[in-house]
Amino acid sequence: MSAAPNGPDVPDVLRAALVQAASEVLGRMEPVEVPTSLRAVAKFTPRKRAATGAAPLWAALHDEAFRARVAREWATGRASAGDEEPTPLVEAVGAWLRGTNEWQGVVADEQPAAPPVDERLQRTRDELARAQARAEAAVADAQAARDELAGSQREMRRLRSDADRARSEGRRAADEARAALAEAHAERSHARSEREQAAEDRREAEAVRTAARAEIRVARKLADARVRLLLDTVVDAASGLRAELALAPVADLPADLVAPEPERVPGRRSGSRGRSLDDPALLDEVLRQPWAHLVVDGYNVSKTGFGSLALDEQRRRVVDGLAVVAARTGAEVTCCFDGQESAMPPGGFARGVRVRFSVGEIADDLIRRLVRAEPAGRVVVVVTSDQAVARDVEATGAWVVPAATLVARLNRV
Repeated sequence: MSAAPNGPDVPDVLRAALVQAASEVLGRMEPVEVPTSLRAVAKFTPRKRAATGAAPLWAALHDEAFRARVAREWATGRASAGDEEPTPLVEAVGAWLRGTNEWQGVVADEQPAAPPVDERLQRTRDELARAQARAEAAVADAQAARDELAGSQREMRRLRSDADRARSEGRRAADEARAALAEAHAERSHARSEREQAAEDRREAEAVRTAARAEIRVARKLADARVRLLLDTVVDAASGLRAELALAPVADLPADLVAPEPERVPGRRSGSRGRSLDDPALLDEVLRQPWAHLVVDGYNVSKTGFGSLALDEQRRRVVDGLAVVAARTGAEVTCCFDGQESAMPPGGFARGVRVRFSVGEIADDLIRRLVRAEPAGRVVVVVTSDQAVARDVEATGAWVVPAATLVARLNRV
């Protein structure tokens, strides 16, 4: 279909018929199909629609799509009317809607000439009608906008409420997550502490077990040495006694020889054979017994006999003299000194004498430990003038000889 026909102004009668046809078609259109410029006109009543919305309807008829819709429905309506003879006005309406100029002269020949109307008044009326249509359209658009705004505001309030609820839930979830994280950190720290404590306990247990094993090994070796030494002492003593005594065959039994026990003579030490402890010969006699062990308080002896000499010279004199005693008696000799940083001897001492220096203790305590380490029954001789040490070692069965006795023995060397 071509555009709206050009030519002289459309007569008012034809124009009114075209506006009426457009008004009827507009009333049958769906809201989504109504052009924007006619939305306000579509809300008018059918009687008011053609009169009040004449200007917007006439302007819309110049739109090709709307004019084609009006022409199609107008033709459909005419076809349903049957064989009714069309009037010149109807033919002119159809010609105008089809876009041809056949309408020109048709209406003007049959209709009497319209009375002249002032052009400015007519234009004013047209402008007023268009302004009213625009105003009504603007009012309708404003109402629609208000409705849409109200809906948007309701939706915004709902979304804001949802957002507030989501933020609240998010904060609560964040608080729970932080609490869970803090608890996890605390548990991890506690687990790390327990693991470190367990590792420390394990290290301590390993150290204790290692020390215990070492002590057990030392104790086993010490026990073996004590048993072997005691056994060798007993065997050697028995052999020596058998050779020395040359006893005759047993003629009397012990029960036959039991007699009243003689009174003890005060001031005599059991086994001394009537000699005092200051007698150096007693020391030689004891040291010649099998597996005898001589333990000497070094500085006690050196200060008794060689106090005017320097300490290193005192130690040398004592150790050299003890080496001669060890060689002549065959006894084991151990000499203990105070004040050395290491328990091992610095070297250069006479052979055959064990030299021990106390570490973290005094020589008296070292002597006590050496005596306690010996097996019961072994001959152990301790040379010291310290009464406390003498009492302690005598309680374990050791012989105690004053330092002056050993000094006299060394001076005889």
